[in-house]
Amino acid sequence: MTVYIDPPTWPGHGRLWSHLVSDVSYDELHQFAEELGVPRRAFERDHYDIPSHRYADAVAAGAVEVRSREVVRLLTAAGLRRPKGRAG
Repeated sequence: MTVYIDPPTWPGHGRLWSHLVSDVSYDELHQFAEELGVPRRAFERDHYDIPSHRYADAVAAGAVEVRSREVVRLLTAAGLRRPKGRAG
């Protein structure tokens, strides 16, 4: 199982966030997030939003650190990208 996480640089709700993604399946992503203790409500379209204080936990659990552009590339290549405004 390989999941990926970008740096916590996305602002929202008074904190910074990372995106946690899989390049294989949503099932793989949901399993990793569940094992990490991330609530399902943190899933948005094609990724989990991870607060900056949980970034190190995700990496310690096996998430591979990548740049934000790489997150989009991985999702697109896997056919898992769900941009805002599109059904799916």
